[in-house]
Amino acid sequence: MNLDIPNKKRQLAKVKQVPNLYHIAMDAIDGTPIDFSLFKGKKILFVNVASKCGFTRQYKELQKLSQQYIDSLVVIGVPCNQFGKQEPGNADEIQSFCQTNYGVSFLITQKVDVKGVNQHPLYTFLTCESLNGKRDSSVKWNFQKYIVSESGSLINHYYSITSPLSNKITKHL
Repeated sequence: MNLDIPNKKRQLAKVKQVPNLYHIAMDAIDGTPIDFSLFKGKKILFVNVASKCGFTRQYKELQKLSQQYIDSLVVIGVPCNQFGKQEPGNADEIQSFCQTNYGVSFLITQKVDVKGVNQHPLYTFLTCESLNGKRDSSVKWNFQKYIVSESGSLINHYYSITSPLSNKITKHL
């Protein structure tokens, strides 16, 4: 028997009370609330990030993407420690690492779970077709990417091996 099913149903019920992506509550890495509705009219690229991963070098490409498409895209890094414990740091350590090593200026959120019983509502939305209107998915590893339209609906998701600068992503911008 899969014990995650009742928890998944509770997560879905909780998120279904939220009318769309723009009403999901989340904090930035410094603890300030993020108002996703401020990003209406721009695409959003959500990426679960980790500082001790083989894909960590993608921070550089994410920063470049963020700067190159500043008028039409918001890049949001979402730290997660669920894959190989590759994001063990606290908020200050994560923020310092990103800025010092990659010059990251795009938005970084609080550290959250992107799967499992404590999955953050943002990732429940991104991974559940009944909420995002597009498809079901699961987060397989660090640096998986979800791109959302200007109106807050899911466009697609891309696995870790897809470069942030790949045509698979930039064709939407």
